[in-house]
Amino acid sequence: MFWSASPVTGASLRAATPGSNGPTSLDEATQKATSAAGWVEENWGTWLTSGLKIVLIIVIAVVLRHVIRRTLTKLIERMNRTAAAAQGTALGGLLVNAERRRQRSEAIGSVLRSGTSFVIMGTAALTVLSVLEINLAPLLASAGVAGIAIGFGARNLVTDFLSGVFMILEDQYGVGDEIDAGVATGTVIEVGLRVTKLRGPNGAIWYIRNGEVKRIGNLSQGWSTAAVDVVIASDQDLERARDTITTAGEEMSKAEPWNEQLWEPVEVLGLSEVHLDTVTISVAARTMPGKAPGVERELRWRIKRALDEAGVHLAPRPLPEEEVEEAADPTAAVAAPSALNNPSSPQSLAAEPLAAPPKTGK
Repeated sequence: MFWSASPVTGASLRAATPGSNGPTSLDEATQKATSAAGWVEENWGTWLTSGLKIVLIIVIAVVLRHVIRRTLTKLIERMNRTAAAAQGTALGGLLVNAERRRQRSEAIGSVLRSGTSFVIMGTAALTVLSVLEINLAPLLASAGVAGIAIGFGARNLVTDFLSGVFMILEDQYGVGDEIDAGVATGTVIEVGLRVTKLRGPNGAIWYIRNGEVKRIGNLSQGWSTAAVDVVIASDQDLERARDTITTAGEEMSKAEPWNEQLWEPVEVLGLSEVHLDTVTISVAARTMPGKAPGVERELRWRIKRALDEAGVHLAPRPLPEEEVEEAADPTAAVAAPSALNNPSSPQSLAAEPLAAPPKTGK
């Protein structure tokens, strides 16, 4: 037996599916598939081009970021090696602080690397969005509003950061410097983009926000001045005292290690104060930065010994103002003398009670 085949039409297909409410016909499905294939065929070139552009943009951004960051890192390492090499020399030991140079270069390198990454990756992201034909105007407007809001909310943080960047770039101070920051005074132990650490004279560590620093007095840049005041009695020979102090300064400038710390000869400036029983001779010398206190102590020691050998006597140390005030009037708390203290004085006799009259008998 043989079965005869008949063509399947859309009507027979709809008839073969009882209970359906008009499903998509084969012709409509074929038409949609053809339209989709045509749309894909028309746009696949654009998609491929856009995809290649995006991949190329990302690759270029990553490679450029890596190259620039690596270049900055090598440059900072070279600066640190140069500072370390100069640290071993005599001149480098006087003028170069390796730790200060290292921290300054590391801070500058960190800022440059972060800025480079932000600029490169941000530009790449905007370029990718433009390739995807996304309107950037609303995005940029929203980013601007968000940036303003964040800036107002974190204005102190932004102020600290910008102040730290300019302090480092201008080399206002560094590790090892003795500075007066207004709110605290001490030796710099760490310089950051937001906070500076100081070691105070009593050993306390001060954390100072860079945005709060209004003025900086750096005692470790350029040169320092060692100033000593010598107080001698007014009846001493001033010419002998000046010659003795000058000789002591010359001997000190030739001795180790003061010959390196003294940059100019010790100079006797003259009389700074003249009193009835004392005169003050001012002595000064230009020294290495930060070495003035040690030079002053050594200079006082040598001047005192030289004056003793020359027979020039120092004036007695004046009393503090509090002690002078107390010694000036030791009886200030004592009452004034009174005539009533003398029992035979008329005032005492007049103040005595009257005696009772004698009793008379009746």
